[in-house]
Amino acid sequence: MFSVKDPTAVERANLLNMAKLSIKGLIESALSFGRTLDSDYPPLQQFFVVMEHCLKHGLKVRKSFLSYNKTIWGPLELVEKLYPEAEEIAASVRDLPGLKTPLGRARAWLRLALMQKKMADYLRCLIIQRDLLSEFYEYHALMMEEEGAVIVGLLVGLNVIDANLCVKGEDLDSQVGVIDFSMYLKNEDDIGSKERNVQIAAILDQKNYVEELNRQLNSTVSSLHTRVDSLRTIAKNNIIKLQEENHQLRSENTLILMKTQHHLEAELQTYRHSRQGLDEMYNDARRQLREESQLRQDIENELMVQVSMKHEIELAMKLLEKDIHEKQDTLIGLRQQLDEVKAINIEMYQKLQVKENFFKLKNEIIGRLEDKTNQITATMKQLEQRLQQAEKSQVEAENEDKKFKQECTSKSENLQKEISQKEKQLVQLETDLKIEKEWRQTLEDDLQKEKETLSHLRGETQQIISLKKEFLKLQDKNRQLKKICHDQEEALQELACKLSESKLKIEDIKEANKVLQGQVWLKDKEATHCKLCEKEFSLSKRKHHCRNCGEIFCNACSDNELPLPSSPKPVRVCDSCHAFLIQRCSSNMP
Repeated sequence: MFSVKDPTAVERANLLNMAKLSIKGLIESALSFGRTLDSDYPPLQQFFVVMEHCLKHGLKVRKSFLSYNKTIWGPLELVEKLYPEAEEIAASVRDLPGLKTPLGRARAWLRLALMQKKMADYLRCLIIQRDLLSEFYEYHALMMEEEGAVIVGLLVGLNVIDANLCVKGEDLDSQVGVIDFSMYLKNEDDIGSKERNVQIAAILDQKNYVEELNRQLNSTVSSLHTRVDSLRTIAKNNIIKLQEENHQLRSENTLILMKTQHHLEAELQTYRHSRQGLDEMYNDARRQLREESQLRQDIENELMVQVSMKHEIELAMKLLEKDIHEKQDTLIGLRQQLDEVKAINIEMYQKLQVKENFFKLKNEIIGRLEDKTNQITATMKQLEQRLQQAEKSQVEAENEDKKFKQECTSKSENLQKEISQKEKQLVQLETDLKIEKEWRQTLEDDLQKEKETLSHLRGETQQIISLKKEFLKLQDKNRQLKKICHDQEEALQELACKLSESKLKIEDIKEANKVLQGQVWLKDKEATHCKLCEKEFSLSKRKHHCRNCGEIFCNACSDNELPLPSSPKPVRVCDSCHAFLIQRCSSNMP
């Protein structure tokens, strides 16, 4: 009688033999092949098919709501819990977009485990935990018996092999796992076809290399397309926001201009009314100044000297303003990279400040004029009283006139000395002259009108009463001038410091303008080598502009920062300009 063998034991023995043959053939062929294995290598494909059959042996059928499920992905998921290092493989398998079935995930898991050279370690953890495996396998399954431990021991030899497998591009869901036994049968033709196999292997290597390059290029192109689209959307949104801000700023500017125009018109009307009243008062006062032409001529000569000094100062200020405007134009040309919206906001803010200062000056001038009108009315009342006294004492007035003339001559000499001192002090008042230009223009117009009237009043020098009145007025004016001189001397001492600082700043701006006139901003396309070291520019050696000379240098030749007249903050400067600027600063130091 023949003993009947268990069919499951026969299946386990056959699978064990096939696993031995596939692992042995894979190791031998890989060592003779002498390079990393890819997914198209036939012995490697057969190894995965054999491992799939070994893992499928004795699997339990799991009932689900719709169908019966029998896959090897269930036991392989347990490795993640038993072996913490397998979490990365499980996470990467779940993240693969092309895998839809559990069988495809299991095939991808096997390929990733082989590339990590830890397939034997992972499966050893499963075999040890037979209690957990009993949920997925029958008691007579290969993984539950000794044959599974033998296969795991054989898998340790695969750690010698280096594999580079592309899991994303393969269709692992629809592959058919059939064992090809012809690979394990030796023929005489195999010995003669080794040279052909070497040639085919070289061709396959080139094919795989080209395919990998194509995949990488496609991925980079798709990423670049997405970046370009995102940048376009961001640019459109920024343009829309800037347009809205421009509209808002323009509307605000128009409102501010309308308000300032209304204020200016109202102030002009009030100024005209006040001027009419002052003209009437001046006409009354001029009638009383007919007999004092000689003294007025001396005063007029002094005033002409003052006017000439004023004209010279104004011309100097205009020249300074022209220089400043030219320097501002050059600076604006250098700062074209700034946003136009910011420049408009800054200009409008400066204009508002200037207008506010202008309004304050006008209010001060109006207050002064009102004080003068009050003084003139008081003097008129006093003059009327003195006229009555003068008619009674005409004889005494003639003697007093001689004394008054002597006193006037002495006072005129004192006034000349004080005016010479003031002329020295007026040189220091250049900054205040900008603010008082409008007020002085009105005074010059009044002086011209007074000159015309004085030419008519030279023949009327016979009235003694007017002489007394004019002498009294001159005394009052002398007192007022003394008070004004004391106030101005204190103000001039404070302004002297400011003028010295402004002159130093103007000299710095002139030097910066001289430097900027010879400066040329070199374009990036025109420079291919560094100007100092003459090394060629590349992706690693980038281009940098010198903010002083405008030439292009490498980072090593322009790794300096200094504040320039065009920018108070420290900016990039080349080595030659850095040495030149430091030498100039050391020479300028006291």
